[in-house]
Amino acid sequence: MNFESIIIGLGTFLLIGVFHPLVVKGEYYFSKSIWRVFLVAGISCLVLCLFIKNHIVSSLLSITGFTCLWSIKELFEQEERVKKGLAAKNPDREY
Repeated sequence: MNFESIIIGLGTFLLIGVFHPLVVKGEYYFSKSIWRVFLVAGISCLVLCLFIKNHIVSSLLSITGFTCLWSIKELFEQEERVKKGLAAKNPDREY
């Protein structure tokens, strides 16, 4: 039996579950200016996945990279949700 697909699918599910609160907390504490961190992390993961021979690790790095890049878009949308009152606002920061 080949369990690689199941492991990659589970990893994808967990990564998405981890990145959702990262985006919310990142915007709350650092504002959308943290997008550069997600950009560097995403590009780094995508470049690194090209050199990894293990299919599972390479796939999960690739998924992590694209999730980081997708999180940039989500950071800007999270800021809009905060402005509309749909998400928690950091009282120590002006919007």
